[in-house]
Amino acid sequence: MTGERPGPANTAGRRTVRIALNGVTGRMGYRQHLVRSLLAIRAQGGLEVGDGMVLWPEPILVGRRADALRAIAERHGLRHWSTDVDRVLADPSVDVYFDAQLTSAREESVRRAIAAGKHVYCEKPTACDLAGALALARLAADAGVKHGVVQDKLFLPGLRKLRRLLDGGFFGRVLSVRGEFGYWVFEGDWQTAQRPSWNYRAEDGGGIVRDMFPHWEYVLRELFGQIRTVQAQTATHLPQRHDERGRPYRATADDAAYGTFQLAGGVVAQLNSSWAVRVDRAELVEFQVDGVEGSAVAGLRGCRVQHRSMTPKPVWNPDLPAGHAFREQWQEVPDNEEFDNGFKAQWELFLRHVVLDEPWRFDLLAGARGVQLAELGLRSSAEGRRLPVPELTL
Repeated sequence: MTGERPGPANTAGRRTVRIALNGVTGRMGYRQHLVRSLLAIRAQGGLEVGDGMVLWPEPILVGRRADALRAIAERHGLRHWSTDVDRVLADPSVDVYFDAQLTSAREESVRRAIAAGKHVYCEKPTACDLAGALALARLAADAGVKHGVVQDKLFLPGLRKLRRLLDGGFFGRVLSVRGEFGYWVFEGDWQTAQRPSWNYRAEDGGGIVRDMFPHWEYVLRELFGQIRTVQAQTATHLPQRHDERGRPYRATADDAAYGTFQLAGGVVAQLNSSWAVRVDRAELVEFQVDGVEGSAVAGLRGCRVQHRSMTPKPVWNPDLPAGHAFREQWQEVPDNEEFDNGFKAQWELFLRHVVLDEPWRFDLLAGARGVQLAELGLRSSAEGRRLPVPELTL
Protein backbone atom coordinates (compact mmCIF):
# COMPACT_ATOMS: atom_id res chain seq x y z
CA MET A 1 0.00 0.00 0.00
CA THR A 2 1.35 3.43 -0.81
CA GLY A 3 0.38 7.07 -0.67
CA GLU A 4 2.52 9.34 -2.84
CA ARG A 5 2.04 12.59 -4.68
CA PRO A 6 4.68 14.21 -6.89
CA GLY A 7 6.94 16.60 -5.00
CA PRO A 8 8.49 19.82 -6.29
CA ALA A 9 11.45 19.49 -8.61
CA ASN A 10 14.82 21.06 -7.90
CA THR A 11 14.76 24.81 -8.29
CA ALA A 12 17.59 27.25 -8.89
CA GLY A 13 19.89 27.12 -5.90
CA ARG A 14 18.01 24.26 -4.24
CA ARG A 15 19.03 20.62 -4.34
CA THR A 16 16.38 18.17 -3.16
CA VAL A 17 17.72 15.07 -1.40
CA ARG A 18 15.10 12.31 -1.25
CA ILE A 19 15.49 10.18 1.87
CA ALA A 20 13.68 6.91 2.58
CA LEU A 21 13.14 6.69 6.35
CA ASN A 22 12.49 3.13 7.52
CA GLY A 23 11.40 2.81 11.14
CA VAL A 24 9.89 6.26 11.40
CA THR A 25 6.92 4.97 13.42
CA GLY A 26 9.30 4.13 16.29
CA ARG A 27 10.21 6.55 19.06
CA MET A 28 13.74 7.35 17.90
CA GLY A 29 12.99 7.38 14.19
CA TYR A 30 10.04 9.72 14.62
CA ARG A 31 11.16 12.13 17.32
CA GLN A 32 14.86 12.55 16.70
CA HIS A 33 15.37 11.77 13.03
CA LEU A 34 12.16 12.96 11.39
CA VAL A 35 10.83 15.77 13.61
CA ARG A 36 13.92 17.16 15.31
CA SER A 37 16.30 16.63 12.39
CA LEU A 38 14.90 16.53 8.86
CA LEU A 39 11.73 18.52 9.50
CA ALA A 40 13.73 20.98 11.58
CA ILE A 41 16.10 21.46 8.63
CA ARG A 42 13.09 22.14 6.38
CA ALA A 43 11.64 24.56 8.96
CA GLN A 44 14.81 26.63 8.84
CA GLY A 45 14.55 26.87 5.05
CA GLY A 46 16.87 23.96 4.22
CA LEU A 47 20.57 23.50 4.77
CA GLU A 48 22.66 26.31 3.32
CA VAL A 49 25.97 24.96 2.05
CA GLY A 50 27.46 28.02 0.33
CA ASP A 51 27.52 29.49 -3.16
CA GLY A 52 23.78 29.99 -2.97
CA MET A 53 23.03 26.26 -2.70
CA VAL A 54 20.45 24.96 -0.25
CA LEU A 55 19.95 21.26 0.45
CA TRP A 56 16.30 20.33 0.90
CA PRO A 57 15.57 16.94 2.53
CA GLU A 58 12.45 15.26 1.18
CA PRO A 59 11.40 12.40 3.50
CA ILE A 60 9.72 9.25 2.24
CA LEU A 61 8.16 7.46 5.20
CA VAL A 62 8.62 3.69 5.03
CA GLY A 63 7.28 0.99 7.31
CA ARG A 64 4.82 -1.85 7.73
CA ARG A 65 1.84 0.01 9.25
CA ALA A 66 -0.01 2.01 6.63
CA ASP A 67 -2.32 3.78 9.09
CA ALA A 68 0.60 5.00 11.21
CA LEU A 69 2.56 6.19 8.17
CA ARG A 70 -0.47 8.00 6.75
CA ALA A 71 -1.14 9.69 10.08
CA ILE A 72 2.44 10.93 10.40
CA ALA A 73 2.46 12.18 6.81
CA GLU A 74 -0.80 14.07 7.29
CA ARG A 75 0.33 15.49 10.63
CA HIS A 76 3.43 17.03 9.07
CA GLY A 77 2.21 17.76 5.55
CA LEU A 78 4.50 15.23 3.90
CA ARG A 79 3.87 13.95 0.40
CA HIS A 80 5.36 10.48 0.37
CA TRP A 81 4.87 7.29 2.34
CA SER A 82 4.97 3.61 1.46
CA THR A 83 4.80 0.11 2.91
CA ASP A 84 6.64 -1.28 -0.12
CA VAL A 85 10.35 -1.00 0.72
CA ASP A 86 11.46 -2.65 -2.53
CA ARG A 87 9.47 -0.19 -4.62
CA VAL A 88 11.03 2.74 -2.78
CA LEU A 89 14.54 1.34 -3.21
CA ALA A 90 13.90 0.76 -6.92
CA ASP A 91 13.01 4.45 -7.41
CA PRO A 92 16.05 6.12 -9.04
CA SER A 93 15.08 9.50 -7.57
CA VAL A 94 15.67 8.24 -4.01
CA ASP A 95 19.13 9.29 -2.86
CA VAL A 96 19.48 8.00 0.71
CA TYR A 97 18.14 5.07 2.71
CA PHE A 98 17.94 5.55 6.49
CA ASP A 99 17.21 2.72 8.92
CA ALA A 100 15.90 3.05 12.49
CA GLN A 101 14.12 -0.32 12.67
CA LEU A 102 14.63 -3.00 15.26
CA THR A 103 18.24 -4.13 15.22
CA SER A 104 17.22 -7.61 14.09
CA ALA A 105 15.69 -6.19 10.89
CA ARG A 106 18.42 -3.69 10.03
CA GLU A 107 21.14 -5.73 8.35
CA GLU A 108 18.99 -7.21 5.59
CA SER A 109 17.35 -3.87 4.79
CA VAL A 110 20.67 -2.04 4.61
CA ARG A 111 22.03 -4.79 2.35
CA ARG A 112 19.12 -4.27 -0.04
CA ALA A 113 19.62 -0.52 -0.02
CA ILE A 114 23.32 -0.90 -0.84
CA ALA A 115 22.48 -3.33 -3.65
CA ALA A 116 20.07 -0.71 -5.02
CA GLY A 117 22.89 1.84 -5.11
CA LYS A 118 21.53 4.07 -2.34
CA HIS A 119 23.66 6.00 0.10
CA VAL A 120 22.94 4.54 3.55
CA TYR A 121 22.73 6.03 7.02
CA CYS A 122 21.49 4.05 10.00
CA GLU A 123 21.06 3.82 13.72
CA LYS A 124 23.36 1.71 15.85
CA PRO A 125 24.03 -1.10 16.29
CA THR A 126 24.36 -1.64 12.56
CA ALA A 127 23.83 -5.42 12.84
CA CYS A 128 23.24 -8.14 15.41
CA ASP A 129 26.81 -9.45 15.21
CA LEU A 130 30.26 -8.36 14.11
CA ALA A 131 30.29 -10.54 10.99
CA GLY A 132 27.14 -8.84 9.73
CA ALA A 133 28.36 -5.34 10.62
CA LEU A 134 31.67 -5.86 8.82
CA ALA A 135 29.87 -7.32 5.82
CA LEU A 136 27.76 -4.16 5.51
CA ALA A 137 30.86 -1.95 5.68
CA ARG A 138 32.57 -3.99 2.96
CA LEU A 139 29.49 -4.07 0.74
CA ALA A 140 29.10 -0.29 0.97
CA ALA A 141 32.80 0.28 0.22
CA ASP A 142 32.70 -2.06 -2.77
CA ALA A 143 29.50 -0.45 -4.09
CA GLY A 144 30.99 3.03 -3.83
CA VAL A 145 28.02 4.44 -1.93
CA LYS A 146 28.38 6.88 0.93
CA HIS A 147 27.54 5.38 4.30
CA GLY A 148 27.24 6.39 7.91
CA VAL A 149 26.09 5.42 11.38
CA VAL A 150 24.49 7.64 14.01
CA GLN A 151 26.99 8.72 16.69
CA ASP A 152 24.86 11.39 18.32
CA LYS A 153 26.54 11.53 21.75
CA LEU A 154 29.54 13.36 20.23
CA PHE A 155 27.24 16.26 19.39
CA LEU A 156 25.78 16.73 22.87
CA PRO A 157 26.50 20.20 24.28
CA GLY A 158 28.16 18.72 27.37
CA LEU A 159 30.54 16.56 25.35
CA ARG A 160 31.28 19.39 22.94
CA LYS A 161 32.34 21.50 25.92
CA LEU A 162 34.45 18.56 27.08
CA ARG A 163 36.04 18.40 23.63
CA ARG A 164 36.83 22.11 23.92
CA LEU A 165 38.62 21.48 27.23
CA LEU A 166 40.61 18.61 25.73
CA ASP A 167 41.62 20.67 22.69
CA GLY A 168 42.68 23.53 24.96
CA GLY A 169 44.91 21.30 27.09
CA PHE A 170 42.90 21.92 30.26
CA PHE A 171 43.50 18.46 31.75
CA GLY A 172 47.17 18.09 31.01
CA ARG A 173 47.66 14.32 30.98
CA VAL A 174 44.30 12.57 31.25
CA LEU A 175 44.30 9.84 33.89
CA SER A 176 40.83 8.33 33.96
CA VAL A 177 37.22 8.57 32.82
CA ARG A 178 34.21 7.58 34.94
CA GLY A 179 30.81 7.39 33.33
CA GLU A 180 27.33 6.84 34.77
CA PHE A 181 24.39 6.34 32.45
CA GLY A 182 20.86 5.20 33.11
CA TYR A 183 17.55 5.58 34.85
CA TRP A 184 14.71 3.43 36.16
CA VAL A 185 12.68 1.93 33.32
CA PHE A 186 9.33 0.93 34.77
CA GLU A 187 8.42 -2.74 34.55
CA GLY A 188 5.22 -2.00 32.63
CA ASP A 189 2.71 -3.35 35.14
CA TRP A 190 1.71 -0.55 37.50
CA GLN A 191 3.40 2.15 35.39
CA THR A 192 3.97 2.15 31.65
CA ALA A 193 7.54 1.37 30.57
CA GLN A 194 9.47 4.18 28.86
CA ARG A 195 11.22 1.78 26.47
CA PRO A 196 9.84 -0.88 24.10
CA SER A 197 9.67 -4.46 25.34
CA TRP A 198 12.02 -5.80 22.65
CA ASN A 199 14.85 -3.95 24.42
CA TYR A 200 14.71 -6.65 27.12
CA ARG A 201 14.61 -9.70 24.83
CA ALA A 202 17.99 -10.96 23.66
CA GLU A 203 16.34 -12.90 20.82
CA ASP A 204 15.11 -9.57 19.36
CA GLY A 205 18.51 -7.88 19.63
CA GLY A 206 17.82 -6.24 22.98
CA GLY A 207 20.10 -5.60 25.94
CA ILE A 208 21.87 -2.58 27.34
CA VAL A 209 25.29 -3.82 26.19
CA ARG A 210 24.16 -3.97 22.55
CA ASP A 211 22.53 -0.58 22.97
CA MET A 212 25.15 1.38 24.92
CA PHE A 213 28.57 -0.19 24.28
CA PRO A 214 28.51 1.04 20.65
CA HIS A 215 28.03 4.55 22.09
CA TRP A 216 30.89 4.09 24.54
CA GLU A 217 33.18 2.88 21.75
CA TYR A 218 32.96 6.06 19.70
CA VAL A 219 32.83 8.42 22.70
CA LEU A 220 36.02 6.96 24.17
CA ARG A 221 37.79 6.67 20.80
CA GLU A 222 36.96 10.17 19.62
CA LEU A 223 37.72 11.93 22.91
CA PHE A 224 40.35 9.85 24.71
CA GLY A 225 41.82 7.11 22.53
CA GLN A 226 41.28 3.68 21.02
CA ILE A 227 39.99 0.98 23.36
CA ARG A 228 42.63 -1.74 23.91
CA THR A 229 40.84 -4.04 26.39
CA VAL A 230 37.39 -4.54 27.89
CA GLN A 231 36.25 -6.23 31.07
CA ALA A 232 32.52 -6.26 31.76
CA GLN A 233 29.95 -7.65 34.15
CA THR A 234 26.35 -7.76 32.97
CA ALA A 235 23.15 -8.37 34.91
CA THR A 236 19.43 -8.81 34.35
CA HIS A 237 18.27 -7.17 37.53
CA LEU A 238 14.57 -7.31 36.64
CA PRO A 239 13.85 -10.76 35.17
CA GLN A 240 10.15 -10.11 34.48
CA ARG A 241 8.56 -7.16 32.72
CA HIS A 242 5.24 -6.40 31.02
CA ASP A 243 4.92 -5.62 27.31
CA GLU A 244 2.94 -2.93 25.50
CA ARG A 245 -0.31 -4.88 26.02
CA GLY A 246 0.32 -5.40 29.71
CA ARG A 247 1.26 -9.06 29.34
CA PRO A 248 4.11 -10.38 31.52
CA TYR A 249 7.19 -11.72 29.77
CA ARG A 250 10.61 -12.99 30.78
CA ALA A 251 13.45 -10.52 30.28
CA THR A 252 16.22 -12.45 28.53
CA ALA A 253 18.57 -9.53 27.89
CA ASP A 254 20.86 -7.64 30.24
CA ASP A 255 19.44 -4.45 31.76
CA ALA A 256 22.72 -3.34 33.40
CA ALA A 257 26.41 -3.50 32.50
CA TYR A 258 29.49 -2.46 34.43
CA GLY A 259 32.55 -2.05 32.21
CA THR A 260 36.25 -1.21 32.59
CA PHE A 261 38.20 -0.21 29.48
CA GLN A 262 41.92 0.32 28.98
CA LEU A 263 42.67 2.92 26.31
CA ALA A 264 45.67 3.63 24.17
CA GLY A 265 47.97 5.98 26.08
CA GLY A 266 47.14 4.54 29.48
CA VAL A 267 43.76 6.13 30.23
CA VAL A 268 41.42 3.88 32.25
CA ALA A 269 37.65 4.26 31.74
CA GLN A 270 34.92 2.86 33.97
CA LEU A 271 31.39 3.10 32.57
CA ASN A 272 28.22 1.92 34.26
CA SER A 273 25.02 1.53 32.22
CA SER A 274 21.70 0.60 33.79
CA TRP A 275 17.96 0.65 33.21
CA ALA A 276 17.51 -0.39 36.84
CA VAL A 277 18.98 2.60 38.68
CA ARG A 278 17.39 5.68 40.20
CA VAL A 279 19.05 8.93 39.28
CA ASP A 280 21.05 10.94 41.79
CA ARG A 281 22.97 13.02 39.26
CA ALA A 282 22.43 16.32 37.55
CA GLU A 283 21.75 14.55 34.22
CA LEU A 284 20.91 11.09 32.89
CA VAL A 285 24.49 10.60 31.74
CA GLU A 286 27.63 12.08 33.26
CA PHE A 287 31.32 11.59 32.56
CA GLN A 288 33.99 12.60 35.07
CA VAL A 289 37.40 13.14 33.51
CA ASP A 290 40.38 13.47 35.84
CA GLY A 291 43.70 14.84 34.64
CA VAL A 292 46.91 16.02 36.26
CA GLU A 293 46.01 19.69 35.73
CA GLY A 294 42.26 19.56 36.25
CA SER A 295 39.01 17.61 36.23
CA ALA A 296 35.62 17.97 34.56
CA VAL A 297 32.15 16.48 34.86
CA ALA A 298 30.21 16.58 31.59
CA GLY A 299 26.57 15.65 31.06
CA LEU A 300 24.05 16.00 28.27
CA ARG A 301 24.20 19.79 28.34
CA GLY A 302 26.33 21.01 31.22
CA CYS A 303 30.03 20.73 32.00
CA ARG A 304 31.71 21.69 35.28
CA VAL A 305 35.43 21.96 35.94
CA GLN A 306 37.87 22.14 38.82
CA HIS A 307 41.39 23.28 38.05
CA ARG A 308 44.45 22.04 39.93
CA SER A 309 44.98 25.47 41.47
CA MET A 310 41.41 25.51 42.82
CA THR A 311 41.26 21.94 44.14
CA PRO A 312 40.43 21.81 47.87
CA LYS A 313 42.37 19.66 50.32
CA PRO A 314 39.93 17.21 51.90
CA VAL A 315 41.06 15.24 54.94
CA TRP A 316 39.42 11.92 55.84
CA ASN A 317 37.75 12.19 59.23
CA PRO A 318 34.56 10.10 59.63
CA ASP A 319 34.04 11.47 63.15
CA LEU A 320 33.11 14.97 61.96
CA PRO A 321 30.62 16.30 59.36
CA ALA A 322 32.11 17.13 55.96
CA GLY A 323 33.61 20.59 56.04
CA HIS A 324 33.30 21.09 52.27
CA ALA A 325 30.26 21.45 50.03
CA PHE A 326 32.14 19.63 47.29
CA ARG A 327 29.78 20.28 44.37
CA GLU A 328 29.85 24.00 45.05
CA GLN A 329 33.60 24.09 44.44
CA TRP A 330 33.29 23.48 40.69
CA GLN A 331 32.87 26.08 37.94
CA GLU A 332 30.43 25.86 35.04
CA VAL A 333 31.90 25.91 31.53
CA PRO A 334 30.13 28.64 29.49
CA ASP A 335 28.25 27.78 26.31
CA ASN A 336 30.12 30.34 24.14
CA GLU A 337 28.04 29.13 21.17
CA GLU A 338 24.59 27.84 20.25
CA PHE A 339 24.19 24.08 20.37
CA ASP A 340 21.74 22.48 17.96
CA ASN A 341 20.09 19.08 18.36
CA GLY A 342 22.84 16.44 18.11
CA PHE A 343 20.94 14.21 15.68
CA LYS A 344 20.20 17.19 13.44
CA ALA A 345 23.83 18.32 13.53
CA GLN A 346 25.00 14.91 12.35
CA TRP A 347 22.30 14.73 9.67
CA GLU A 348 23.55 18.05 8.31
CA LEU A 349 27.10 16.70 8.13
CA PHE A 350 25.92 13.55 6.37
CA LEU A 351 23.89 15.51 3.81
CA ARG A 352 26.94 17.66 3.06
CA HIS A 353 28.98 14.47 2.71
CA VAL A 354 26.46 12.96 0.26
CA VAL A 355 26.06 16.04 -1.94
CA LEU A 356 29.39 17.85 -1.58
CA ASP A 357 31.65 14.88 -0.76
CA GLU A 358 32.86 16.64 2.38
CA PRO A 359 34.95 14.58 4.86
CA TRP A 360 33.08 12.04 6.98
CA ARG A 361 34.44 9.49 9.45
CA PHE A 362 31.30 8.08 11.08
CA ASP A 363 30.98 5.27 8.54
CA LEU A 364 29.81 1.66 8.69
CA LEU A 365 33.27 0.53 9.76
CA ALA A 366 32.88 2.81 12.79
CA GLY A 367 29.52 1.13 13.33
CA ALA A 368 31.19 -2.29 13.19
CA ARG A 369 33.62 -1.22 15.93
CA GLY A 370 30.64 -0.55 18.17
CA VAL A 371 29.16 -3.98 17.46
CA GLN A 372 32.56 -5.55 18.14
CA LEU A 373 32.81 -3.90 21.56
CA ALA A 374 29.31 -5.06 22.47
CA GLU A 375 30.13 -8.64 21.48
CA LEU A 376 33.37 -8.58 23.45
CA GLY A 377 31.61 -7.05 26.45
CA LEU A 378 29.04 -9.84 26.52
CA ARG A 379 31.76 -12.45 26.06
CA SER A 380 33.89 -10.89 28.81
CA SER A 381 30.99 -11.12 31.23
CA ALA A 382 30.19 -14.71 30.25
CA GLU A 383 33.82 -15.83 30.57
CA GLY A 384 34.72 -13.69 33.58
CA ARG A 385 37.89 -12.23 32.07
CA ARG A 386 39.42 -9.19 30.39
CA LEU A 387 39.58 -9.35 26.60
CA PRO A 388 41.69 -7.49 24.00
CA VAL A 389 39.86 -5.31 21.48
CA PRO A 390 41.60 -5.75 18.08
CA GLU A 391 41.55 -2.88 15.59
CA LEU A 392 39.17 -3.58 12.71
CA THR A 393 39.98 -3.11 9.04
CA LEU A 394 38.13 -3.82 5.83
